[in-house]
Amino acid sequence: MKKIFASKDVHGFDWIDLTNPSTEEILAISKQFSLHETSIKDCMQPDHLPKHEIVDNYTFIIVRVYTQDPMKDADTIQELTNKIALFYTSDYIITVHRTEQPLINEIKSKAIDAGGCKDTLCLLNRIVRASLLTFEEPSVKLAQSLDYFEENVFLKQRKAPILRGLYYVKRKVDVIKRLLILSYEIIDKIDTPKQRNIYTRDLRDQYVRMQNIYENLSENTAQLLSAYFSIASHRTNEIMRVLTIFSVFFMPLTFIVGIYGMNFHYMPELGWHLGYPIVMLVMAIITLAIYFWFRKKGWL
Repeated sequence: MKKIFASKDVHGFDWIDLTNPSTEEILAISKQFSLHETSIKDCMQPDHLPKHEIVDNYTFIIVRVYTQDPMKDADTIQELTNKIALFYTSDYIITVHRTEQPLINEIKSKAIDAGGCKDTLCLLNRIVRASLLTFEEPSVKLAQSLDYFEENVFLKQRKAPILRGLYYVKRKVDVIKRLLILSYEIIDKIDTPKQRNIYTRDLRDQYVRMQNIYENLSENTAQLLSAYFSIASHRTNEIMRVLTIFSVFFMPLTFIVGIYGMNFHYMPELGWHLGYPIVMLVMAIITLAIYFWFRKKGWL
């Protein structure tokens, strides 16, 4: 669906917005503005990563925005984010996206209807900044998830769902972190010394802030996973220690029982009237000796 948000006669530049365009619509726009076929191909790929590319007489940019309602177990770029492609010059800006994006309508209301932008650079800056801000709320939710898992790892019993949940948090953080890294070139090309102003500086500051947030989330997730496996290993070692202690207690007793369980005819102890209580006493003494030895070593 094609929408014209701004015209050169009224606003000084054209802004054409395409939502889930058909092949005919995108080809018509391509012909009207002389857009290169490689840019059109990248524009139509739903899973394309962020990029900044100067092509002939225009700049081609791809940004990704966080999906409004991703699935609980979403952990890929396409499941977590949506793509917005932009064709940009000083005379026009074209935005292309597969699904309705509330941020586009919000920017149109503030930048065009309210007269907030007088040129395409201002509009481009606002779109990129808004796309970055879509990752702010997910960062808060991911931080809350990490707090929940941290409490369960350190204060409660280890459960399989904890590891599964941690895995999905790690995947989401890694995906968004990767997108932010790939978006650096876009920010750097917008905030150049030649066209730098207070708005482009604010865009860079916003980018640095989001990058730091997800860098910290990534480090915290990695540390929590490491702590989880360390605690799991420690608990396993504790179980093995208890089992080892039990086996040490029973090994000499089993040895004695094994000897007298052979029932050879010429075993004099089998004929003793006090044989049974003597053997039981010896077993009790051995058990006590092992117990006090373990206590002395600090193993109990």
